[in-house]
Amino acid sequence: MSRVRHPAVAGAFYDGDPEILRRHVDLLLARADVPTIKGSIKGLVSPHAGYMYSGSTAAAGYKLLQGKSYDAVILVGPSHREFFNGASIYPGDAYRTPLGDVPIHAGVRDELAKESTAVMVSESGHRSEHCLEVQLPFLQRVLGEFSIVPIIIGNQRREFCFTLGSALSTVARTKNVLLVASSDLSHYHPYAEAVNLDKRAIAFIEAMDDETLMEKLEDEHVEACGGGPVVAVLHAAKHLGANRSQVLFYCNSGDVTGDRDAVVGYLSAAFLQVD
Repeated sequence: MSRVRHPAVAGAFYDGDPEILRRHVDLLLARADVPTIKGSIKGLVSPHAGYMYSGSTAAAGYKLLQGKSYDAVILVGPSHREFFNGASIYPGDAYRTPLGDVPIHAGVRDELAKESTAVMVSESGHRSEHCLEVQLPFLQRVLGEFSIVPIIIGNQRREFCFTLGSALSTVARTKNVLLVASSDLSHYHPYAEAVNLDKRAIAFIEAMDDETLMEKLEDEHVEACGGGPVVAVLHAAKHLGANRSQVLFYCNSGDVTGDRDAVVGYLSAAFLQVD
């Protein structure tokens, strides 16, 4: 009997009706205006708020994947509700959304667990977490058939982020894998302050400086709720050949709702290998 992780935020962060969800995602993708990119995509940074807030930002990254295929999509996000050390990969067979089940690539999961003691196969962090789930309907619409490796980082300490990044690069080196870091940026600052904070984080991401990004997250010079996953994915992408980072879209909740008193920042970016 298969073990499936059921949706936790369908009907809240995105529509629970499959036909309405399909139309909404397709509309977001159709409206996304993305810059021309050069090179192959090794990784993405994608936000994880409700679609009414960050859906347009997410669509800017996922639109680049139309027509592509991968051995596996490795999703890395932060734990919002459970605290644990290291990184957790869901032990079951699939993640479910209203658009259907997305199978988990057990082979890649097992390799990652063997590669690092910081990676465990566990339900920890997955039960009610939204940060990976909200990525899946976009992937389902642009890729069709694909498999995932869903990873949640519990404690976003430096050692866990870089250890995971190294394990990802080792396991993915011989595979056609896409890495996705699920992260929003600053949270609940006034609009101008938030934009300033987000610009700092984006500058380190654009420079592909995972070490300084981690340092500035630690001393709270920048903010990102999924900063650790961004560091891990950036670290891995660089070791897999990525040599350029490109911002695809940035906004915050104030741009969407008009309420600029306490906003949340959203970024879509791509890590590219450009020959």
